Amino acid sequence: MLLTINVAVLLAVVIVLRLGRRTEARSRSDERTTVVLALVFGVLVAPTAFGQGILDVVTQLALGISQSGSP
Repeated sequence: MLLTINVAVLLAVVIVLRLGRRTEARSRSDERTTVVLALVFGVLVAPTAFGQGILDVVTQLALGISQSGSP
């Protein structure tokens, strides 16, 4: 039996655990580490079908917001 770990899923778990901590207990370097992990997660997820679906949803939302502000 071969066990494989998806790096994107592992990073998602790490990010959720890091964000679950209390805000007052975070240092500036801790915040930077969380941001870097989130950016790496985004790069890993972007080329997947899930990432493309998120991009489509965000694009439609942005278009809807920009069109609603126009007279």
